[in-house]
Amino acid sequence: MAKIIGIVGKPNCGKSTFFNAATMAGAEIANYPFTTIDANQGMGYVRVECACKSLGVTCSPKHGSCHNGTRLVPIELLDVAGLVPGAHEGKGLGNQFLDNLMSADALIHIIDTAGATDAEGKPCTPGEHNPLDDVKFLEEEIDLWFLSLLKKDWNKLARELQQLKKDAGKELANRFSGLKISEPLIIKAARHSNLNLDEPANWDDAGLLKFASKLRELSKPILLSCNKCDIPEAEKNLKPLEETGIPTIPTCADAELALRRAGEKELIKYFPGDSDFETSSKLGEKQAKGLDFIKETVLKKFGNTGVQQSLDKTTFEMLDLIPVFPVEDEGKYTDKNGNVLPDVHLVPKGTTARELAYKIHTDIGDKFICAIDARTKMKLGADHELKSSDVIKISCSK
Repeated sequence: MAKIIGIVGKPNCGKSTFFNAATMAGAEIANYPFTTIDANQGMGYVRVECACKSLGVTCSPKHGSCHNGTRLVPIELLDVAGLVPGAHEGKGLGNQFLDNLMSADALIHIIDTAGATDAEGKPCTPGEHNPLDDVKFLEEEIDLWFLSLLKKDWNKLARELQQLKKDAGKELANRFSGLKISEPLIIKAARHSNLNLDEPANWDDAGLLKFASKLRELSKPILLSCNKCDIPEAEKNLKPLEETGIPTIPTCADAELALRRAGEKELIKYFPGDSDFETSSKLGEKQAKGLDFIKETVLKKFGNTGVQQSLDKTTFEMLDLIPVFPVEDEGKYTDKNGNVLPDVHLVPKGTTARELAYKIHTDIGDKFICAIDARTKMKLGADHELKSSDVIKISCSK
C-alpha cells in the first residue's frame, strides 16, 4: 500500500500554501480559519539520486522528472482541515480532521513559527502566540482521539480477552486497522508503555493514555515544518522548537510557491529544493524585486525554502523508504517498450524481492521465480532484502 503524508496544523498556519507549493494543485488560500473544509489530495515529489547517473544512461521517467541525475518521485499528500483545541470532542472540524488523518502514515505539522496566529488560527500580532503550544496541543489531541477509540467498551473487551485467553495484540490491531496500525506496532507500544498484553484488564487510565500516546508516536511520526521563518519574530522561536526533540525544518511555504509559479512561467530556472535560481530577461522590475527579497531573506539565510526538505526528510528518514528501480531488460535497463529506468518505487527498508514483485502486480508476485540485480547480473532469491537505488528485474513463470 502506497504511503501517504498528512499535512496538518491549526487553521491559517500555511498548510494550504505548503500543499500548493508541494503539488501546484491550487488549494484555496485565505486569511481566515477553516479555509480547508474537505481534505485536499495531491502528488508531491521527493528527490532521489537517479540510477541513470551511476549507470551512465539517459532515463525516461513515466512519472515525475529527472534533472541532471536528481529524480523527482511522486508521493501522495493529504492537506486536512485545520485542527483546534478540543478536536477530539468534535470542536471546529475536529471529527472531519481526525477521520481524514486515518489514512496518513506520517505527519508534517505546519507551525506558524512567527506566532502570528492564536490557538484557534485567528490572526494576532507576530510574536504574541507561542508556537510550542501548537506542538503540544496537536500531539495531545491525537493522543486523546486514540484513547477514545481504545476505551470504547474497553472494560468488557479487556475482561473477555483475559478470560478467554485471546490474543490481545491481534484484537487491538483489528480495532485500529483503519488507522494503519499493525499487530507488531501494538506489541511495541505495549512494551514501551510497560503494559502486559496478557493482562489487559489490569491496565488503568494512565496506562491506557500512555499506550495511546505511544501508538500515535509509532504510527503517525511527526515532522515540524517551521513555517513563516522569514518573519523576524520567528527567529527566536526556532531554537525552542528544535529543542523539543521532534525533527524540525525552517520553512517558508510562501517563498517556495512563488518560486515554483515563477518557474512555471519561465521567469526563472528553479529546481525544487535548490538553494538558488537563475533569472530570465522576462522578469519585470517588481517581480525581480520580490525574487531578490526571497533570495536574501530565505535562500541565503536558511539554504532553501524548507518545503522540499520537509517532504524528503519525512519520506526517507521518518517513513524509512528507499527508491528501487524495476526494469524488464536487465541489460538495457528498460521496460518492454524500451523506456530507460521508467519507474521508481518507494518501498520500506527491508522490502524483499518477492514483496517488490507483488508491489508491481499480484500476478508477478504469484509467479515469482527470482530477481536479477541489473548492475551485477546476479540472481536474487525471494527473501533477498533490496538496497536503496537497486535496479531490479523480476523473473516469473509464464
